[in-house]
Amino acid sequence: MKESAKPRTDPRIVRTRQLLKDAFIDLLQEMEIEKISVNRIAERATINRVTFYLHYRDIPDMLDKMADDMIEEFQHAMDRPPDNAGSLDDRDSQKLVRLLEHIAANAKFYKVVLGSKRTPIFTERLLRMLSESVSLRMKELGADSVIAKAGIQKDIAIWYGSAALIGTIVAWVRNDMPYTPQYLAKQFTLLRTHQFTEKPL
Repeated sequence: MKESAKPRTDPRIVRTRQLLKDAFIDLLQEMEIEKISVNRIAERATINRVTFYLHYRDIPDMLDKMADDMIEEFQHAMDRPPDNAGSLDDRDSQKLVRLLEHIAANAKFYKVVLGSKRTPIFTERLLRMLSESVSLRMKELGADSVIAKAGIQKDIAIWYGSAALIGTIVAWVRNDMPYTPQYLAKQFTLLRTHQFTEKPL
């Protein structure tokens, strides 16, 4: 028996949430987050505040759900089948390219939520996702990896790998994405290759 697919969200709900999200991002470009109110978001989104509360309890709840959506979109982009079988390293590189392509395709949103220090929930969620990715990669490499053989503690390697990756992504966003996703992924891969024979990601 097939598993039932994820229920499709009503297009009207999707549209309203997109209006609210766009309104919040526009306001965040103009003012400090502390000055943003539900009234301001609703007014900018051209809906009434009652409609806002049909979707979110308050602004922190809205940010929490936006961060959940962000991680879901990242996972969806990275989980697409690889273009070719290739090695594990090639597949990792393709995942990174797709993550960066998704960020570039939604540049306005990510420049605000990742490039700004005013909404730390987004970088915290991304760091958690990257840490899980690094941990999984290390598990796949096992006891024969260069990191394990060098006696490097697993948690330290996870901190290092995920921090290097998120630091690179945030710097790229803050500097207006001066390199293509493909070039940045290639450069990051080269950096890791020069550090380790086998990469922890």
